[in-house]
Amino acid sequence: MKIFYDIHELPSLDKSVITIGTFDGVHEGHKTILSSVVAHAKSIGGLSVLITFEPHPRKLLFPNQPLKLLSTLQERLALIASADIDVIIVVPFTKSFSELSAQDYIENFLVKIFHPHSIIIGYDHHFGNDRSGDISMLQQFSARYNYDVKEISAQLISAAAVSSTQIRNALNEGRVGDAKAMLGNAYKLSGRVVKGAQRGRTIGYPTANLEINSSDKLIPAEGVYAVYVEYAQQQYRGMMNIGRNPTVTEDKALKMEVHIFDFDMTIYGEELNILFIQRLRDEIKFSSLDALVAQLHQDKLDAIEAF
Repeated sequence: MKIFYDIHELPSLDKSVITIGTFDGVHEGHKTILSSVVAHAKSIGGLSVLITFEPHPRKLLFPNQPLKLLSTLQERLALIASADIDVIIVVPFTKSFSELSAQDYIENFLVKIFHPHSIIIGYDHHFGNDRSGDISMLQQFSARYNYDVKEISAQLISAAAVSSTQIRNALNEGRVGDAKAMLGNAYKLSGRVVKGAQRGRTIGYPTANLEINSSDKLIPAEGVYAVYVEYAQQQYRGMMNIGRNPTVTEDKALKMEVHIFDFDMTIYGEELNILFIQRLRDEIKFSSLDALVAQLHQDKLDAIEAF
């Protein structure tokens, strides 16, 4: 698989079979669509090509309706690569690009740059200024520019759209197991370890405080979770708290702290990946540190059972 960030550096794309979209989360519904693109490309001896955009178009088009994302760009690209797509092109989604007329989008973007053999999109795919272009317009131009248009079934598109909403709802409610089933893999947060108040080490539960890499990334509901922690190409078991630490501070800022089992390294400034396995409980304000420690003991047992 090859990834390109500059359309001017593209090689010749022989018999390209193109699909277009953000594919946030690359969940099971998306994977079904991608597999059909790959299968069609193989059937004609061509290349499967996915065009995606950064930033997410909704960020520019609807700035007052923020959408928290299931995957960062790099996470998305890695997941798409695992679906055996041959070529990914990341197109900067800018104001000028959004203002292309639908006809310009077809003629000067899709055809001039990608020379598609086939374009595979859903019935509800829209493009161009004011989202005025659709699949019927692509079909109108297909004979002139010698490409085929293949429609992704309404059933598949609906399943993908429903899944995206359901995954976000599940994460917002802390149902990370349900999210995993729909994604096909555990939900992941990535971040850098920063210095915290260092209270955890005084009670036998040192934690790594995480600063999440992307402000657009969806953070699961507050609470305590059983998690896997990826660090330096190794995977560890642990438990994570997302919350406000009400027992030990009046600070209302949201914090993400992970206690890694059987781990004794200084990792300030290092990158961690957190894979969510199961939500264990709500965050609680305890009457004393002893009560908090007793609960942490139980949380560890519950997390081990979850693994």
